[in-house]
Order: sequence, then structure tokens, then C-alpha cells
Amino acid sequence: MSRRLFVSAAVAAACFAGVLVPGVVRAADAYPSKPITLISPFPPGVTGELLFRGLAESASKHLGQPVIVESKPGGSATLGPAAVAASKPDGYTVGQVAIPVFRVPYMQKTSFDPVKDFTWIIHLGGYSLGAVVLADGPFKHWKDVIAFAKANPGKFTYTTIGPATTNAIAMELMARQSGVKFTHIPGKGGGEGIAALLGKHVMMMVESPAWAPMVASGQFRLIMMLGQKSKKWPDAPTLRELGYTYEFDSPFGLAGPKGMDPAIVKRLHDAFKLAYDDPKVIDLYDKFDFTRRYMSTADYAAFIPKLAAEEKAALEKLGLAKKDD
Repeated sequence: MSRRLFVSAAVAAACFAGVLVPGVVRAADAYPSKPITLISPFPPGVTGELLFRGLAESASKHLGQPVIVESKPGGSATLGPAAVAASKPDGYTVGQVAIPVFRVPYMQKTSFDPVKDFTWIIHLGGYSLGAVVLADGPFKHWKDVIAFAKANPGKFTYTTIGPATTNAIAMELMARQSGVKFTHIPGKGGGEGIAALLGKHVMMMVESPAWAPMVASGQFRLIMMLGQKSKKWPDAPTLRELGYTYEFDSPFGLAGPKGMDPAIVKRLHDAFKLAYDDPKVIDLYDKFDFTRRYMSTADYAAFIPKLAAEEKAALEKLGLAKKDD
């Protein structure tokens, strides 16, 4: 190639690059240009769903587009994340990810891999989980539950939103350690669980504080917390205070499908971090007794493989993990 042709080709390539690069930058800068869907794995009215509605409303102000919360409950809170994993990685579908995402795939076949099939955006905290009974019923303390279960094997009933939830696994571990048998009746959580307890269809509801208003009104009695001591309900004993050898944290965050543009991930992270620090959102954390525990995109992504490995090991120890094909 002559020097003149070489120079012409180089100039043309530089001009072409100069057209493309700003175009890519403008595409990233244009995000979002339409509403964003945030899929919640819980039914409307459950505290986790209410918290994310508050986060979405606040984040919308910083994104310049509405963040619309769509409830997709089921599968022990994994149907929603499965829909996120199957969506286009364009930043317009994201979702709330709770701990069952790291359990169900190790218990049964799923459409997603909990480590490989998501883009982790921001970690936002953990759930406070508690067990409630009817205030005017026969169970005043946890020891009353154990005494009844020993005298009536399998007749003590409780409800959660699914067998792979922290709530259900905690109850089964307690039953094993106490030498009793409970009967689990899965439901959809929230209002359904409250109605089931009020109607005496179950003896206990184990969930995040959808039950808080009923405890405040005196209709329900909170007899234990599954995790750390609650600032809101300090009289409720923790599992360790009841003599068990464990406690349960239930982390949650925001994720999208794998393959998202890092610039879009940063835009979402920054908007939801501002929402996380919004005083109105902080009030929601306090109202529903959520743990505030922020992780950046990088820290959250590094945390995920460790969390998945821990959950898999725990399920194998309990004999709940699926057998390899």
C-alpha cells in the first residue's frame, strides 16, 4: 500500500471510530428512555414488596423514568427472579432477589443458575423474620409450641410462602433439634397468611413483618425472631435465646439478567443507592424492621458465589439437596 493510501485509510478509520464511539456513549447516556419494570417475587401487601415499591418510587426520581413494580409470586419467591433471568439485558427489566434464589436450584431443577444468570446491581439489606400466633390462643411462649408438638406429633401447623424459604427451613431445623414434628402449610404470604391464622386454619404464621399491625393491635402474639434481636420488638426472643444453635439472616438485593451494560448497571446502582438513603425509604426499613446493609455492585457480585456455596452446603447437610443426575 502506498503511503498516500495508508494515510487515507488511517484517516478514514479514525473518522469512523469518531462516529461510532460517541454513538455508543450517547446510547448509554440515553438510558432510561422508557419505564423500567421491577419484578417483585412477593404478592402485593407483603412487607418486602412494600419496601421495594418505596425504593422504586424514590429511584424513579433519579432515573427520570417510572420504575413500575410488578408482583410475580410463587416458587418460594423464585418465579420473579426466573422471569428476570430470562429477560433482555437492556436494563428495562430488573428484580428483587431474595434468599430462596440460592436454595431452590439446589433442591430441584430450575430455569436459572443463581450465580451465572444474573447481573448483580446493589445489595439492599435483610429481612426480620418472626413467628406469630393468636394472642388469645393456647401458645404464649415457644415452649408451649414444643410441648404441644411433643404431645400431638404432626398436629402443630404453620404457614410460610414456600418450603425453600428461610422461614420454613428454620422451622424444620427447630423441629429436628427439639425432637418434634410440625406440619408446614405453604401459602402466598401477606394477607393470605394473616387470614389463615385468624381463621384458625393454621396455628402459626412465620414471615417478615406483614403481621406487625396485628401484633400492634393485640390480635397476634410475636413469640420469636429467627435472626438477630429486633429493635422494634425487643421482648421477642431470638432462636439463640431459645436454646438453638443458629440464627437466620435473609439478604436481598436488586439484579438484572446476565450481560447488562456496566454503564447501565452503574446508572441503576446510583439511583437505588440514592433511594436507599432517602429518609422516606429509611422510614420504611424502620417500620417493617428490615436490616439496612448496603453493598456496592462489586461487593455484591463477590458476595454471591460465597452465599450460594453456603446455602448449597447447608441443604446437603440437611439432606434437602437434589441428587446429581
